Amino acid sequence: MTWIYYAGAAFAEIAGCFAFWAYFRLERSPLWLAPGMASLALFAFLLTRVDSDFAGRAYATYGGVYIVASLVWLWLVEHRTPDRWDAIGAAICLAGAAVILFGPRHA
Repeated sequence: MTWIYYAGAAFAEIAGCFAFWAYFRLERSPLWLAPGMASLALFAFLLTRVDSDFAGRAYATYGGVYIVASLVWLWLVEHRTPDRWDAIGAAICLAGAAVILFGPRHA
């Protein structure tokens, strides 16, 4: 479930931030802001569902997932295909996130 929570949090955060982007940068209606704020609240809630003893570790891991999700958003929503450097960088970040979250810890 951990990765599902992270993926959900990432897309909720990106959607929420995009709502603000749409309002301020794309001159869309201020009505975009209410669902944007709700989406950002969902993002914060989903991060609390991650199985981690420490918030900082959960947030650090989330950073790698967020990068991958941002590139998926770039591709699916903004219709720009990530290049190989995007993919290589995202893979490195996701591998680092996995090490942070699942690395063996001493009690």
